[in-house]
Amino acid sequence: MSTPHARTTVLTALALAAATVVSGCSATDAPTGIAAPSTSSTAASPTPTADTPTPSWTPTATPTPTDTPAPSPSTTPTPSPSPTPTKPRTTMRYGDHGKDVLALQKRLSGLGYWLGEPDGSFGSLTQQAVFALQKAAGISRDGVVGPQTKKALAAGVRPRNQLSGNGIEIDLDRQLLMVVRGGRVSMVLNTSTGSGEEYTSSAGNPAIATTPRGSFAVQRQVDGQDDSKLGVLWRPKYFYRGWAVHGSPSIPPYPASHGCARVSNSAMNMIWSRGLMPIGSRVLVR
Repeated sequence: MSTPHARTTVLTALALAAATVVSGCSATDAPTGIAAPSTSSTAASPTPTADTPTPSWTPTATPTPTDTPAPSPSTTPTPSPSPTPTKPRTTMRYGDHGKDVLALQKRLSGLGYWLGEPDGSFGSLTQQAVFALQKAAGISRDGVVGPQTKKALAAGVRPRNQLSGNGIEIDLDRQLLMVVRGGRVSMVLNTSTGSGEEYTSSAGNPAIATTPRGSFAVQRQVDGQDDSKLGVLWRPKYFYRGWAVHGSPSIPPYPASHGCARVSNSAMNMIWSRGLMPIGSRVLVR
């Protein structure tokens, strides 16, 4: 059995041996399980071996901003041009059409200047009615509706008659034929009477183209075309010997016949259809 002093001696010897080993070796020579004392206050980072996996790190790419498309400019609609206001007609003449012509025709018809049925077309019958209005107003007989003719229309110019009762009145000075009913003018037509020029009569004698003045009556009539040596008469109403009111394709606004009173073929048809010149009816030529 060892004594306390012996045990103290042995422990001291072991402690000195251990101190000698630790102080004179490298870390690799240290026995397993005993850590070599660090000679530095900062521990070195371990070097990774080939078997140590390298941490995989893929940097996240900064997304490239997508260009925001510039907004397409709004298309400003091109304003439709304002319609050019229709200028009122300054004149109206043969061949014109439209609402102004229709208004003219209605006004003429309302005043008694016969032109058939108003249809908005300035044809030969409308021209005949304009001739008649111009003659009644004593203005230029050109068949064109200008300022003076419009003034006559606005004033409601109508010719005056001398015939009382019912009948037909022919005004040689103004070259107008009037239908008179009850002593009042109910209808006015353009007419062309004797030109006053010399011509050869149907008997072969020289004569002057005149229309006799006076009070007459319808003596006979031909319902159709009546041919003569002096021309063709359409549906004539004879009021004195060979003088008649008849239809013709040519009725100028001045005296141009051999002596008869010409009206348009359409006007003559109207006279027949309405019974305005029956046999025995009065005809005043002045």
